Amino acid sequence: MADDAPSAAADTPARGGPLVAALWMTGAIGSFSVMAVAGREMASDLDTFEIMTYRSLIGLVLVATFGLVAGRVSEIRTHRPRLHLVRNIFHFAGQNLWFYALAIIPLAQVFALEFTTPLWVALLAPLVLGERLTRTRLLAAVLGFVGILVVARPGVTEVGIGQYAALLAAVGFACSYLSTKALSDTETVWTIMFWMTLLQAIMGLACAVVDGDMALPPMAQLPWIVAVGLGGLTAHVCIASALTAAPASIVAPMDFFRLPLIAVVGMLLYDEPLEAAIFAGAALIVIGNVLNVRAERRR
Repeated sequence: MADDAPSAAADTPARGGPLVAALWMTGAIGSFSVMAVAGREMASDLDTFEIMTYRSLIGLVLVATFGLVAGRVSEIRTHRPRLHLVRNIFHFAGQNLWFYALAIIPLAQVFALEFTTPLWVALLAPLVLGERLTRTRLLAAVLGFVGILVVARPGVTEVGIGQYAALLAAVGFACSYLSTKALSDTETVWTIMFWMTLLQAIMGLACAVVDGDMALPPMAQLPWIVAVGLGGLTAHVCIASALTAAPASIVAPMDFFRLPLIAVVGMLLYDEPLEAAIFAGAALIVIGNVLNVRAERRR
């Protein structure tokens, strides 16, 4: 989830129905897939810090333009700058690791390991937000852990830095989501998005300069840079819209269709094999997510 995808525990009143939610999720799945391909294509010329810089600058322009047109500029003011900073440190780290993993392991494997984000949210919420650690959350975590083992297959195939990066990216996204949940009590979505794009543009630029590789991108990379910038924002909007159309218990399983789509994309564009183990492991992770969603909804 490359951007803050909904937690498995989230739920909202339905306004539109499953069909409308499915249409919105189609947009989200397409946006995530475009981001993944763009990230893979840019890796040959740009490092992750440069990708994050350009991605965030494009997002900042779009968010600021919307704020000006919609009269939301007054919402820039925040009384919780430290929490915004914490949230974006986690998200920046997670997003960098996600782009790094995209360049060195199969796209389907990155997406499968990213599906563990809601499970990390469920495990960390008791520590961060004081929520109760239920038996269902523990069961979901166990299923997710087994799913990780099936996807990574330690002992059968070599587990390298790419798999660890994808898994740590999921942890970073989970911490970012928990921070977002805390911020949403006082901040609007536009405020959170504005500070996200601004802070991460500064972080990306600072890291790229320190790294010594900051340079203007080749002209051939401009379409991919725009695709990454637009993809992150459209995915966020589509997921939020899907959650207003149907409960999370319906929306969350739809996200699983990202995996077969990106697996086919990886096969067609990069000759990546369609591996049954990745689908089996991802299925276990998704089952854990669905169990957690239904338990949270009943509770």
